[in-house]
Amino acid sequence: MDVPQTVTVALEDRPVDGATCLEAGAGVGNATAGLLANGARRVYAITNDGDHATMVRERIGRAEADRTAVIEADLTNTPLAADSVDLITAHALFNVLPPSALSAVVEELTRVAAPGCHLVIDDYEPLPEDAAVSDLFAVQNAAAEIAAGRPAMTFYPSAVLRRLFAGYGWAFERERTLLDPVPWTASHVEAHANAARSRATELTVELGDPLIAEVDRLVDAIGSESAGTMYSVVMRRLD
Repeated sequence: MDVPQTVTVALEDRPVDGATCLEAGAGVGNATAGLLANGARRVYAITNDGDHATMVRERIGRAEADRTAVIEADLTNTPLAADSVDLITAHALFNVLPPSALSAVVEELTRVAAPGCHLVIDDYEPLPEDAAVSDLFAVQNAAAEIAAGRPAMTFYPSAVLRRLFAGYGWAFERERTLLDPVPWTASHVEAHANAARSRATELTVELGDPLIAEVDRLVDAIGSESAGTMYSVVMRRLD
């Protein structure tokens, strides 16, 4: 399995070998692939998205199925036992969580973490105001807010997540930069554009059509762009 360089760098100083691990918000399984490649004894890949769960299962294949459990569950209520996980990854998770969900997710991750558990958070600093992709994300958020009452994306500064976890008994260990700048490729831009269009189609024509038109304009104007920073923060659960 290919492992993204960002995951490799984020995990290179962590004791993965022989550990029981949780990929919180599995997505397409990038961190699961990295944990397995580094010798994890067991990986729980949790996602509330059925399509993502299928993609992770297909990615790991039969060779790693005995070391991996792909679980469809909400991160505020997982089926894992308390104090059962040695290492947790949250790779590009928090940017898709609205502020209202943060405390419940952190509380659940704390519950399943064993004393001394390592937590690796890889995410994005807020984009510079002059970044063109920030306009696309703003339209995506507007469509999501109107359709579902919550933003599609929120970029939290690393300091905010550090303080949040500290309030639940986690100690800061280190921070490093994974990408600076972040390459938002044409495929990334189109993926976010499609997500915005999908939300806009749930709205009335009067609301949705102008948003779709703006998305189309931004895609043509942006193409691709390198902007912003991706960070990796490690915390440890205190004994």
